Amino acid sequence: VQLQASGGGLVQAGGSLRLSCAVSERIFKTHVMGWFRQAPGKQRELVATITTGGSTNYADSVKGRFTISRDNAKNMVYLQMNSLKPEDTAVYYCNYRENWRDYWGQGTQVTVSS
Repeated sequence: VQLQASGGGLVQAGGSLRLSCAVSERIFKTHVMGWFRQAPGKQRELVATITTGGSTNYADSVKGRFTISRDNAKNMVYLQMNSLKPEDTAVYYCNYRENWRDYWGQGTQVTVSS
């Protein structure tokens, strides 16, 4: 398994969660890693990305609330989510792209109650 996401759950609005993604070493050391999410009835959307050098990019909807990071010693990618809102409710997926094809982890459910 090249991507293994975990850390989702149920949280009240204003709360925090940290998602984790275990990545195979080859992928981790050579690819931009991303987090996407898909809410019921909506298209999957980009949340954040991080390059091998640590440069980050965020969707406008999560800027200032979410932080993507990577642990080079553990081949892990994290998404720290603070000040969560009900509209953040979705299945969150870890992602990388290779040869113009997207690869996805199994997804982890995040539910934010109002």
